This record gives sequence, C-alpha cells and structure tokens, in this order.
Amino acid sequence: MKKLFVTILLVMAVCQINAQQAKYVFYFIGDGMGLNQVNTTEMYLGEMEGRIGIKNLLFPSFTVASYANSHSASNSITDSAAGGTALATGTKTYNSAMGVDTDKNPVESLAEKAKKAGKRVGITTSVSIDHATPGSFYAHEPSRSWYYEIANWLPKSNFDFFAGSGFLKPEKTHDGKDAPSIFPKFEQAGYTMARGVNEYKAKRDGAKKMILMEKADADQASLRYAIDRKSGDLTLSEITESAIDFLMKENAKKGFFLMVEGGKIDWACHANDAASMISELEDMDNAIKVAYEFLKKHPKETLIVVTADHETGGLSIGRQSGGYTLNLKALSHQKQSIDVLSRYITDLRKQNKVTWEDAKALLADKMGFWKELTITWEQEKQLRDCFEETFTKNKVKFDENLYSRTEQLATVAKNVMAEQAHLIWGTGSHSAAYVPVYAVGAGSKEFIGKMDNTEISRKIAKAAGIKW
Repeated sequence: MKKLFVTILLVMAVCQINAQQAKYVFYFIGDGMGLNQVNTTEMYLGEMEGRIGIKNLLFPSFTVASYANSHSASNSITDSAAGGTALATGTKTYNSAMGVDTDKNPVESLAEKAKKAGKRVGITTSVSIDHATPGSFYAHEPSRSWYYEIANWLPKSNFDFFAGSGFLKPEKTHDGKDAPSIFPKFEQAGYTMARGVNEYKAKRDGAKKMILMEKADADQASLRYAIDRKSGDLTLSEITESAIDFLMKENAKKGFFLMVEGGKIDWACHANDAASMISELEDMDNAIKVAYEFLKKHPKETLIVVTADHETGGLSIGRQSGGYTLNLKALSHQKQSIDVLSRYITDLRKQNKVTWEDAKALLADKMGFWKELTITWEQEKQLRDCFEETFTKNKVKFDENLYSRTEQLATVAKNVMAEQAHLIWGTGSHSAAYVPVYAVGAGSKEFIGKMDNTEISRKIAKAAGIKW
C-alpha cells in the first residue's frame, strides 16, 4: 500500500511537471526597446485619455516583469547582431557577429534546438528577414552585413515559416559581386513564397514551408512605419496570425517555437522620432495580443516572453526646460514619421519661389506647429534659420542615422517636437541601459529576477523542455 501511495505521488508530480511545460513558445523581441520606451508609450496613452499616469499596454502587465543586462563580449554597448545572438543562442559574442562565438565558431540557436526537438519553428520580423535579429536565429556569419550569405542559411535551417519585408541583397555577395538569386534556392528547398496576406492565404494549403513577404512593389528593407501605414500594407499582427495559422496546420504534436521581432522600434529610436517609436510599440503590443489570444485557448501549454536586444536613443523622459512636467500628448499632432516629413520637405523644395510661409503651412499641417501647438520664439527661430539656410541660400543638407537620411529642416522639426513633449534623446545610437523582460504562461516563473540576456533563451528552453 505504501509503495502504491509513493507511485501515485510520483505520477502526480510527473503530470504536474508536464502540465507546466510550454508546448507553444512565443519569443517577442522589441529591437531598441528600453524601459523608458515602454514607459513613455504607456504615459502617452494615459495623457491621451486626459489623465496623469499610464494606460497599460498588454505585455508590461504580464505576471512576470524583470530586466536584463545587454552588453556584448566586445563592449558594454551591444549592436543588434551581438544582442540578437545572445538572445538566440545564450552566448556572448563580439559586435557585428551573427550566430557565432568570439572565435567565429557557429553556435546553435534556441530555434535550431527547438527544431531538433520536433517543434515547428517560425522566424518573423517587421524588417528584412536577413537582418540582425532574425538572422541570429538561423544563420552563422562573422558579420551582420553579409546579407546574401545570411540568406543562404535560411534553406539549411529547414524552419517551417519565415516572414518579414523581404531580403536586402538577394543577388549580391557581401563584397559586391553578382551572385545567383536566393529565391530559386528557397524554392528548391521546398519553400513556398507569398507576397502579402492574400497570397499567403491562397498558397497556404499547398505549402509545406512558407516565406511570407511584403508585396513586390513595396519596400523590401522593412514594413512601413505603423504611423505611415496604408491600406494593404503587411503588418506585424498579420504576420503573427499567419505564423500561428501555418505552424498549427499540421504536425504540431510537439508544439512550436515562434520568434517575432518588432524591428522598427529601433529604427524610430535611431531617428529620435518619439511619435513613430510610440506607434511601433503599440503595433508590437497588438501582435502580442494575437499571441495572448492563443494563450487563452492553451493556457497550460503556452509561454510568451517579451524582451529587447538593447536600448536605442538614450531616451530621457523629462527635460530641464520643462520643469517637473511632461507634455507627451503633443506627439499626437505628428501625422507621419520624420522620414516621410523629410520627403514632403524635399517635394516642397521642387516648387518655385518657396517662402517661409509655405514651409510654415507644411509644418503646421504635418506637425501641428502654430495650429495645435504653441511654438516659442526660440523654436520658430530654429526652424526659420534652417529654412533660410537650406531653402533661401540653397545649402541643402541631410542628416543621416543608421537607417535614414533626412532633410535638415525635418531634423529641426523633430527636435522642436521633442522639446514640446519634454523629452530628451541622448544619442542616435545604442546605449548600455538595462532591457525589460516580461513573461506570462507556462514556465514564466523562470524569468523572475534580474538576469543576463544570455540566460533568456536558456530559461525558455528549460520551460519548454528543450534540451540545451
């Protein structure tokens, strides 16, 4: 009788362990998303409801909220490739390295381990599929800029689903030489390629493996900023929905692993474009809501983890000139990304005899200056001086960051908007700030407490019963 009782207890313990194991894993990575990016977005949403404090996004309200170090092996400030490699493989490496260690030896990623464990695997992003973060999960190259070589690892991975805007260098090697197109290689490896959600739906049933991309006439470098989105544009929520749909359609007995990157949070922060950054965080939160709806249907078998590879922009919430105040709702009057504003300014330049009043009318319409927002004398002087320099004197200047090249008048307008909102950007690059870690679902308790970014993938593996 005693032996029977012990046996029953053991069986119950095993069942409890199995019940807590994550069969379905979602790994969301907000590129460039520091704690202040999340806090700014929630406070902005609160201000838009006319109150002080925050309006919660979904993911910061998960049952576990913690933070992690983000340094690389070569510097206290990481780049996206080394940060992505740490999150994907649990290994620190040098800046610019992708899926390799400091000696340039390939390191197996969590996604590759999940595939070996019998799970279906999806790698998705709002930027190009050969970019730093998604590439870290399936490629092994000494440099993130070797886009053609990175893309050639995709068919070798045998992962089930990929999605993003497209590929940056489908026919050029890293040294600029012509090379065979990567797309026939994908087809030969059994991948079906779909341009847009409608084409995905049409090809879904007949596909064994899938690559979902933006339409052929769209930008292949990234999805359009959420703030600039047009009807028919591919979205991160649609990508997440399609990935779940495809990964669940067959042979999902052992579940799946899905990585989803909100890549353009980083781009907006490199540009110090707070309004676009907020829209990108809301957009990723909407994609996380798709995963959360799945979790509600499979509550004992699903784990969702949300983190970032690094913080971008050195964002500070508040500035000395504003005193102890914020005015984040000012950002609501910005109707487009600063990249698009720059194009409007370039188009204005093409007209004959452009006056300051013409420029003021454009900025009033696109940024709310003078119309919804009271512009100080000093702020108007900044804008007017830049107009005189770049229009009247025709000394055209562009400011460049990692992902964009903008008219100087657009840069000054962006800076004025930051002053209006009482925000300060410390850099146009990355910082060494902590990154947030959020988790909910099966195994989420693994993520309680401060951690290093290399621990996150290992904790996911443990929660999912994936051999490390």
